[in-house]
Amino acid sequence: MGTGIVGIGNLTLESGVVVENVQLAYEKVGRQDAPTVLICHALTGNHNAVGTASHPGWWSGLVGQGKSIDTNRFSVITFNVLGGCEGSTGPLSIHSETGRPYRTSFPEVTIRDMVRAERKALTALGVDRLHTIIGGSLGGMRVLEWGILFPDDVAVLIPIAVTPALSAYGIAFNCIGLHAIENDSGFRNGNYVQPTDVKGFETARMAGMVTYRSGKLFNDRFDRTESKKGNYEIESYLHHIGKKITKKFDPNSYCTLLRAMNTHDLGRGRGGIKEATRSIKAKVIALAYTHDLIYPPENIQLFTHLIPNSTYYLINTEFGHDGFLTEYDKWGLIVKQYMEVTTCRQSTSPYSASAL
Repeated sequence: MGTGIVGIGNLTLESGVVVENVQLAYEKVGRQDAPTVLICHALTGNHNAVGTASHPGWWSGLVGQGKSIDTNRFSVITFNVLGGCEGSTGPLSIHSETGRPYRTSFPEVTIRDMVRAERKALTALGVDRLHTIIGGSLGGMRVLEWGILFPDDVAVLIPIAVTPALSAYGIAFNCIGLHAIENDSGFRNGNYVQPTDVKGFETARMAGMVTYRSGKLFNDRFDRTESKKGNYEIESYLHHIGKKITKKFDPNSYCTLLRAMNTHDLGRGRGGIKEATRSIKAKVIALAYTHDLIYPPENIQLFTHLIPNSTYYLINTEFGHDGFLTEYDKWGLIVKQYMEVTTCRQSTSPYSASAL
């Protein structure tokens, strides 16, 4: 148990481009003889969902011993996504032909490419079937694609804060982020010296943060309070958020993942979303959050109406889209309930969606 790297060989992308010697970083915790849960992280997340006592992971409030996703009852795996920058193959990886990092020459990937990479990685780790796949935002996109690309491999899908396709509004904000990064003089066409040199990266993250949380939350928390530096507290906060991302993430990877999110459309090449959902066999538990600007709850609810074996929950929160990263007491029990009920019903047919 713990973290590691798994090699999956060459991977042919949707574009036809072959990426050689792909590897994914992963975290594996919990009971090794128990049903497996796959966690899919969001845009700037990584494979450290649980982490350690000294360095808790980004979902340590939800996953762990006795928690909503109970590691006493499940084996839990999280991958750093293809195109990421925390050990998985991405723009920071060394290109075999040049001996240098890919940087902007790293090929564009799609959500489907990411899922196919995860499927190969699970096979390499000896995991054929999954009890549950869960994730929010970019992670939720992968959850939904898993249900269509590999419908026989999973019993429960829990897509969180995600619609069946990224809207024009969502693409618009990604456009702002990409423009801010790629037109910054410090970006140097992807050959920046340090991520902190790319001030446009800070701007991209600041713009993103405004969409992740509700106006009410910002207004209640900061109001028009002035900081000791002479500006407003909200300005100080956003500048802090911007600087923070440049110290822990790679701008090229950020751009790669934004473009991948733009490709998210379950109906693409499948005759539309309604037709695509016919492939889903798993039980679907969809969670939406009030004040989510990019992934409106009403759109998520309408989507679940297309899936016979699905349940929709609306979580009331002022955190908006970021609700899936906090306030676990409001929605963690929903996750726990469905996972435990499903486990009980699997005694006769371990991974049969029809048994749910």
